[in-house]
Amino acid sequence: MNLDLILFLVFVILIFLFYLRHKKRFEIQSGVFALYRTKWGLSWMDLVAKKHPRFLKLLTFLGVLVGFVGMIAMTAILVKATLELLFVPEAPPALAPVLPGIKIAPGLPTLSFLHWIISLIIIAIIHEFSHGVVARLFNIKIKSSGFAFLGPIPAAFVEPDEKQMEKKSRKVQLGVLAAGSFSNILLGLMVIGIAITLSPFTNGLLESNGVFIVNLEEGGPLNLSGVSVGENILKINELDVGTVSELSGILTDANPGDEIVLETDKGVYNVLLGENEEKAYLGVSLSAAEISYTEQALDKYGRGLLDLISWFTQLLFWLWIINIGVGLFNLLPLGPIDGGRMLVVGLTYFMSKENATKVWKAVSFFLLFLLIINLLPWFIRLFNYLMTLFGI
Repeated sequence: MNLDLILFLVFVILIFLFYLRHKKRFEIQSGVFALYRTKWGLSWMDLVAKKHPRFLKLLTFLGVLVGFVGMIAMTAILVKATLELLFVPEAPPALAPVLPGIKIAPGLPTLSFLHWIISLIIIAIIHEFSHGVVARLFNIKIKSSGFAFLGPIPAAFVEPDEKQMEKKSRKVQLGVLAAGSFSNILLGLMVIGIAITLSPFTNGLLESNGVFIVNLEEGGPLNLSGVSVGENILKINELDVGTVSELSGILTDANPGDEIVLETDKGVYNVLLGENEEKAYLGVSLSAAEISYTEQALDKYGRGLLDLISWFTQLLFWLWIINIGVGLFNLLPLGPIDGGRMLVVGLTYFMSKENATKVWKAVSFFLLFLLIINLLPWFIRLFNYLMTLFGI
């Protein structure tokens, strides 16, 4: 029984009941977005905008630069990943649904419901609040704020006065549009900075039981040696392997063609190292194996406090991953999201708005096609999982 998926389903039911109870206050847009308008946070946006206007304007236009760099990078990454998915055997998709109870990618922990909902709420508030602050910074009226749902996925929104915004310079419009994604990227970097600062303390509380083999490259060194997915690597040439970084350090001192003795929890194997960019490699995807608390940590802090520290550490991890992911995804020049609107405004520097809109539509359809290709494997996996769950 997957508790996180059950909690997610309960959450979806509660959201649906809330929607039925307040149906008249919701507005449905594009057939999938349900908007609930409020005036929450508007006075705070004014307050923050007036606090340090010069510094905020500097950040705003830095955000525009980061926005266009991110737009180009994300488009290139999506195109490259799609080509690999189509033509490279066993290549992973570039995108994964960020839903609780689902393993997003090999090597990552399963996202719990509480980490999912807390991360989404923080990310949505920061994203939309930043749009509102920058709009008020340039005296653009905010008509409303509120929360929204894309199907069962919660979101937030800020609604600036579009007529006022269109009268502002292109630079200002781009600043407002880029603010949300830029704030998510900044928050993600801040969170990883906090996690790195805390890592000497948190790492000292844990001990790893080896390195877990997530995937094997067909025809790779480990695959040829008889090692299987799911085994834990414990030693290489009698040297203990507790973390992925320790394993990488051992391989750094080895050469392609060397034979190593690799010990797992299932057996001992002789492995002939392969070569990748003139470096020794095993042809494997790895993650940390099961991690437990050290006896010293248990004696000093107790399991309850250690579980709380571990939970908070995972929250920082997911805040980092999802913040960066949401920030960069929103920079794709696609449809009505921030990157798509930035593309239209940016193109009007070089062509009429009518032609810019035509280019935007063509790019949006192309990227939507790529997104569907990358998400298709996950839909198939979800379908198979549901069939197995219901015994069909």
